[in-house]
Amino acid sequence: MKTYLDCIPCFLRQTLVTARIATEDERKIREALDKVCILLPKISLDATPPEIGREVYRTINRVIGIEDPYYDIKKEYTRYLLTLYPDLKKRVASSSDPLLSAVKLAIAGNIIDFAPQSDFDIEKEIEKAFNYEFAIFDYAEFKGTLQNCDEILYLADNAGETVMDRILIEEMGKPVKYAVKEKAIINDATFEDAVDAGIHGVAEVVSTGCDAPGTVLKYCSEDFLNVYKDADVIISKGQGNYEALSGEERPIFFLLKTKCPIIARDLGVESGDIILQGAPA
Repeated sequence: MKTYLDCIPCFLRQTLVTARIATEDERKIREALDKVCILLPKISLDATPPEIGREVYRTINRVIGIEDPYYDIKKEYTRYLLTLYPDLKKRVASSSDPLLSAVKLAIAGNIIDFAPQSDFDIEKEIEKAFNYEFAIFDYAEFKGTLQNCDEILYLADNAGETVMDRILIEEMGKPVKYAVKEKAIINDATFEDAVDAGIHGVAEVVSTGCDAPGTVLKYCSEDFLNVYKDADVIISKGQGNYEALSGEERPIFFLLKTKCPIIARDLGVESGDIILQGAPA
């Protein structure tokens, strides 16, 4: 997905939010904003938002001097969702379509996203999840593809929702490689975050080699690119991965909640809609 002019003020808002999470030093916060303001005009709008986000967050981290400002927040959400895990597993198992219920929960977890917003309510989203109405619903294709595949590549999005991803992985019952970010960026899941959620017990956790807030293939490692090319099916979680991969002709299923009006417009839906979209193989 291309970057729109509307994305520019959003990057500035993200800079302010992240800098304030990292420090109370108003001079450092102002410096981070100033540096990002200088950076943005130098970047082509032909780049995807995750490519620009990579440079924005590198700039913030250099100014503030903290590599993972969201570390404690990620731990907090993972711990909290693990307390809900046993009950959510029971609710999925007792539903009329456990796989669909697990998909809905995985998408509900996608609300935990500090890039487009920070005022979400995960408890409320979970309660809504079982009654989701999808704006794009390629579930029959998704289910059929899973039945005929040998291995799944699952592209993680945020820490915390990793617990919901675990439920979906367990429900799919197929070998899964779960791809996380090489380094911390926003609240995206790293290897440590995946292990905290117990993913390592149900899937092979691999790194994309990328530190952008999305799977930007030109920044990924050769090892990961081989995994990506060999995958029978790819599950892509979240907005950042959609932004990075929506033009790819691979067997990708995008699972996300649209929290950004620009992404919603790109998909042809409304902001807040729930998406299960298959891409051409």
